[in-house]
Amino acid sequence: MAWVYLFIAGLTEIAWAIGMKQSEGFTRLWPSLFTLGAIGVSLLLLSLALRGIPIGTAYAVWAGIGTVGTAVAGILFFSESTDLLRLASIGLIAAGIVGLKLVTP
Repeated sequence: MAWVYLFIAGLTEIAWAIGMKQSEGFTRLWPSLFTLGAIGVSLLLLSLALRGIPIGTAYAVWAGIGTVGTAVAGILFFSESTDLLRLASIGLIAAGIVGLKLVTP
């Protein structure tokens, strides 16, 4: 169950990163409230995941899911660069996430 919590925590990290952009520096009420709620859920789920996953692994996977997901969302929704080196770098982060999952008991 810890890995499920961690995966959902990573997804909510993507949500709060996008929400933070939409809040325009926390100047828009609803996107700001969404962002704060998503941060709370993400951290709560991360803390639950830490019951069964080592902290170094859990934090790296959580941050990696958020990083990859937010970068992909930036490409899909905000017309960010799809430069080959950028995509390869995102792929390396994703490979690291998978590697950590495979070597963690």
